[in-house]
Amino acid sequence: MTAAPGAPGPADGPLHDVRVIDLATVVAGPGCARYLGDFGADVIKVERPGSGDTTRAMGWTDPRDDVTFWWKLAGRNKRTIALDLKDPDDLDVCRRLVASADVLVENFRPGTLERLGLAPDDLIAANPRLVVTRVTGFGQDGPYAGRPGFATLAEAMSGFASINGEPDGAPLLPPIALTDEVTALVAAFATMVALHSGVGQVVDVNLLESLFQLMGPLMSVFQVTGEQQVRLGSGIPYSVPRGTYRCSDGEWVAISTSAESVAVRVMELLGLGDDSRFAGFAGRVEHREEIDAAMSAWCAARPLSDVLATFEAAHAAAAPVYDMAGLAADPHMAARQAIPTLDGTPMQGLVAHLSKTPGRLRFAGRPIDADADAIRGEIDKPATS
Repeated sequence: MTAAPGAPGPADGPLHDVRVIDLATVVAGPGCARYLGDFGADVIKVERPGSGDTTRAMGWTDPRDDVTFWWKLAGRNKRTIALDLKDPDDLDVCRRLVASADVLVENFRPGTLERLGLAPDDLIAANPRLVVTRVTGFGQDGPYAGRPGFATLAEAMSGFASINGEPDGAPLLPPIALTDEVTALVAAFATMVALHSGVGQVVDVNLLESLFQLMGPLMSVFQVTGEQQVRLGSGIPYSVPRGTYRCSDGEWVAISTSAESVAVRVMELLGLGDDSRFAGFAGRVEHREEIDAAMSAWCAARPLSDVLATFEAAHAAAAPVYDMAGLAADPHMAARQAIPTLDGTPMQGLVAHLSKTPGRLRFAGRPIDADADAIRGEIDKPATS
């Protein structure tokens, strides 16, 4: 069946022979499918008729076409079809799509897929190579399995919020969809591991455990020593100075000394290099307030450009604190083509660069049900011998 004018053509890239059915909504599950689509998978986005995916109505709307920026990103490299999974005919279409696929991504509450008549065991029995990636708030089992999967809950329970914020302030949640984005990457990775295995199976990914992975050794430290990391603003317990500091021109700079050789050079810049109290990580941590005060005063006496130039000359770690305007104007981002324009809309580029089999951005999120005729035509084709 010939695609309609302007419709997506055949995919290319290292995953060009992988078909993904995306039944998920919002960010985490659809993000998993997007990463696969970026590297060539044929992603078919199945949406409920009428309203479609949640991101079609979430956040900022592009005044040029009344489409949300969230949807343009979350829906990129995906063909779309609207199906009512409670309608027997539409459910049959969905089953046939899944039968033709390598991956199914969904983020219903546990048990919902089964109640719809799409139990993973049955789907895998009919399609033994199928990988069913299930993205939820708390996993497919356990006491919290049935709870709704909101990132805020994971950010509160994972330990993230408790260490995020000023020492005397409230625990802070991230001001971005951090957990969803992390979970999307985790789900894409786990899906590729399952595909590589060659065995049809269920991939159980959840928001809480995905964000918990970012906590590093904090659980080990607590279980062994009883110690808990406290809120330190932009600081961390084991490296001083580390944080954000205001320069004389009102701009902010971020500084890190998490390598000993860098810390020694920064101490010399501050005029503290000969003070034995500040030797080693332990010595600097013990005198955190004094060193941070010296760092703050040093930055406050200089404009950002001088701070950055001095740190670069000393081979020490400092960077300007950017907003989106600063990041968009950065020459390194331009050289890396990190903010390409897709169908007229600037957005993030590929998450990784592959030297021999690169991914490609083919199209931004498309109108609801835009590819229904082509998709239905493909599954209605008689099998060839």
